[in-house]
Amino acid sequence: MAEPAEPVGHRDEPGVLDLDPDPAARAFYLAVVADGGWVKSEEVRPGDTAALNQLLALGLVRGLPGGTFYSAVSPRAFLGRAGGALRARAAELLRQADEVPALLDELTQAYEAAPRSYGLRSGTVDTVTDRDSIRHRIAQLVADTESEILTAQPGGDRPADHLAWAMAQDVPFLRGGGSMRTLYQPVARTDPATTAYAAAVTPYGARIRVLDEDFQRMLIFDRKVALIPASADMGSAAFVCDPTAVEVLVEMFERDWQRAERVAWGSANPVPDAGAVADRIARLLACGLSRRAIANRIGLSERTVAGHIARLRQEYEAETLFQLGWLMRGEGERSAGGC
Repeated sequence: MAEPAEPVGHRDEPGVLDLDPDPAARAFYLAVVADGGWVKSEEVRPGDTAALNQLLALGLVRGLPGGTFYSAVSPRAFLGRAGGALRARAAELLRQADEVPALLDELTQAYEAAPRSYGLRSGTVDTVTDRDSIRHRIAQLVADTESEILTAQPGGDRPADHLAWAMAQDVPFLRGGGSMRTLYQPVARTDPATTAYAAAVTPYGARIRVLDEDFQRMLIFDRKVALIPASADMGSAAFVCDPTAVEVLVEMFERDWQRAERVAWGSANPVPDAGAVADRIARLLACGLSRRAIANRIGLSERTVAGHIARLRQEYEAETLFQLGWLMRGEGERSAGGC
């Protein structure tokens, strides 16, 4: 079996040297060393073939001419060669890093010279009413953001395709060293798509908390450009590039962030009780809030709130919404539930 010229790359990340033998390869190497430092090819058991191949690829075992023997290589000698390979790789990567700007100079100049639709002058606010244009501008802002994205997303029933689209942008940004913090309301814990998104991005460094209060929906990019809703139905958005206004929004976000609750999104059950949403709707209904007011308060669609209310009417055997509120208000007083 031929011996590779240098250690192989990591199985999951091509180009990154993997110098750590797995447990089976380590055990096989120790057995060879304990048996005198070499082994006949005919004595290698079928179950050890994968371990032997890994050691050969790493360079910790060498196949002797003719393929009849395999000999263990000193780890010190191995590390000397591996260190040289790493230094050579590092030098090559540095060389490529120096060359990349020149290779892409023509494209960079064209991109920066183009009249980008989201480009805002300092002190301006631009309102966009087309949803596709809003998403396109967000994608461009994420691509141009250098260090930090802050997002506050009330509610929790965001469409799954929106979250998949967000993850396709957010993961590369996080892997490139970007910082991202996101606020949700507690209802987000009960939405499968949201919890799946949070569990997927937090390993890359995203920080996501929940706040059981009303807060402003916003996205802030590098503390220079902010996006806020420009209509109640979220069909239009305002892109803000006024330094004072952006600073105020950042302060609002930081204030809410400090009061928000940390959540272990990667756990099997990030929320202790999925019925908490229905309970909260029930408390707000008992306080006299309308269906629309409840939807705005907890960040759910009116249709979702209507479904919960329908189940509550059945549970309380209430003919009308007024009767349901009356019955629940009495129960709330008995249990000292607050609004």
